[in-house]
Amino acid sequence: MTHMHVAGAIHADVASPAPVWLTRPDDVNELTTKLWSSNTTRETDGVISIGGVKLTELAEQVGTPAYVIDEDDFRQRARTWREAFEGWTLYYASKAFISTMVARWLAEEGLSVDVASLGELTVALRGGVDPARIAHHGNNKSEAELRVSLTSGVGRIVVDSSDEITRLERLCAELGVTAKVMVRVTTGVEAHTHEYIATAHEDQKFGFSIGGGQALVALFRCQNSPHLELIGVHSHIGSQIFDTNGFEVAARRTLKLFAQFREATGSELPELDLGGGFGIAYTKEDTPSSAADLAAGLREIVRHECAGYGLNIPRLSIEPGRALIGPAGTALYRVGTVKPVELGSGFSRRYLSVDGGMSDNIRPALYAAEYSAALANRTSTAEPVISRVVGVHCEGGDILVRNEFLPGDTGVGDLLAVPASGAYSRAMASNYNHTPRPPVVAVNNGRITTILRRETLDDLLALDAGLEKSES
Repeated sequence: MTHMHVAGAIHADVASPAPVWLTRPDDVNELTTKLWSSNTTRETDGVISIGGVKLTELAEQVGTPAYVIDEDDFRQRARTWREAFEGWTLYYASKAFISTMVARWLAEEGLSVDVASLGELTVALRGGVDPARIAHHGNNKSEAELRVSLTSGVGRIVVDSSDEITRLERLCAELGVTAKVMVRVTTGVEAHTHEYIATAHEDQKFGFSIGGGQALVALFRCQNSPHLELIGVHSHIGSQIFDTNGFEVAARRTLKLFAQFREATGSELPELDLGGGFGIAYTKEDTPSSAADLAAGLREIVRHECAGYGLNIPRLSIEPGRALIGPAGTALYRVGTVKPVELGSGFSRRYLSVDGGMSDNIRPALYAAEYSAALANRTSTAEPVISRVVGVHCEGGDILVRNEFLPGDTGVGDLLAVPASGAYSRAMASNYNHTPRPPVVAVNNGRITTILRRETLDDLLALDAGLEKSES
């Protein structure tokens, strides 16, 4: 399982130096393989290297903080998932992280892309993704983004409300086109994840309810529309999910809907998208399933449920995002302040303040998500000490790594690397405290390539209309 507290429990562990699941390492310099990209090593001089690039050299060239993407690792994961799910369509969930370069990688590796905004759609198109291989999501798509989707020839639009169906029909009539659509449904599944990233229970904003009957009505409406081509059903149960248990219930309820539709119309829906949400390891204790195990489990679930309802197996698709880009990414920081804090009862915790924070990774503050960290610029013979990695922002909850054993001599100027930072870090980054966002660089075979450059204060000031008026 993953180790998330409720969002507000920032100080829940103040009475003890470490949570019960965090164990003292035998060797504080050892890198836990499952947490890091496949081309991560600790060199003989103690420096962590990714993709043939030492992180000390990278810090000198691009500065800190920085996001580092192991290009080869990302591509290998894309291939592994594509091979494991042979015969399925894999839509990369671009909300995890997208850029034109990443879009090109995806196109080259034969993956499709899902988008949930005009920005994501534009980046995917500019990155060379075939529009026919794009799925357009969102609970409140604007006319502007629907218009771009329709005129560019996007392969499918996942409709999320009656209002959207009305909007889409009107635009199709105006443009003289037919839109291929899937109906987003809520299955009532309570995924074992944080409340904010569970997306299939009834009381939330996404989709048409199966249990309430709205999903079947939406299917009938799309089927009978002269402007829409109904191609199937889309479901999504949440994020950071480690096994197929929740998917089993979702598939059963969704395929029952398929059977009801066939009974009412005499035809079977051709496609089923089971969504994404596949988890990764952020800590040593996390145990996500492999792509092969997930594929085998989901195949059997669909086969069994289709047999039970007497349905043909539909064309199937899934939407991994975090599972591909998350482990491929590492965040790199430099320590600026070290502060020991006495907790009482003989307990203490060492706070390591780095040059980033919640502006470049909001997940620990938003979900109380757990991360790991390692000293990146050297090895150490010092004893492991329970430490908390915090940022530069004016918030008590500005925590990047809540608890980690790090060498007791970690000090000012040292580099810290946080693995599994490729998903939902730069994608959710902000300019809080007017902080420019870090760069994203790819490393591969000893080369550093800029994916997104570092923001500057000039970038931020360029948006400030008041400055223009004061200078005029």
